[in-house]
Amino acid sequence: MKKIILSLAVLLSACMAQAADYPYLVFTNTGGTTTVLSVENLTLSVSGSTLQVTNADGTNSFTLTDLANMQFSKDGSTVSALENVLQADGAVEVFSMSGTRIGTYSSLAEGIKSLNTGAYIIKQNTNAQTIVVR
Repeated sequence: MKKIILSLAVLLSACMAQAADYPYLVFTNTGGTTTVLSVENLTLSVSGSTLQVTNADGTNSFTLTDLANMQFSKDGSTVSALENVLQADGAVEVFSMSGTRIGTYSSLAEGIKSLNTGAYIIKQNTNAQTIVVR
């Protein structure tokens, strides 16, 4: 549970810096159901295995084990990934989703080549982005 909370905190802190142009947060559960929420007055909290999302319109709850995806969106009707904030050139640090540092690499390509399948946080200078290696 600590890993999930830490992962969400790291992911959200990395995304919030890049989310100013995205007025919606879109949640998709493992069954494919999508919930679109405005980011106005947005707060997120985790209680046990439940993610509570409160905004100007009210509160929604999501079971963490049923949550498949959470992304910012520009129009609320379709999910748009955040733009790539990382540069192809330049050193990167790679972290696991639990915050453990995997290593430092001379470039983004070198870092990605060395990773196993999974989700990672890539940090470059003051930018961070979550990636999934398949």
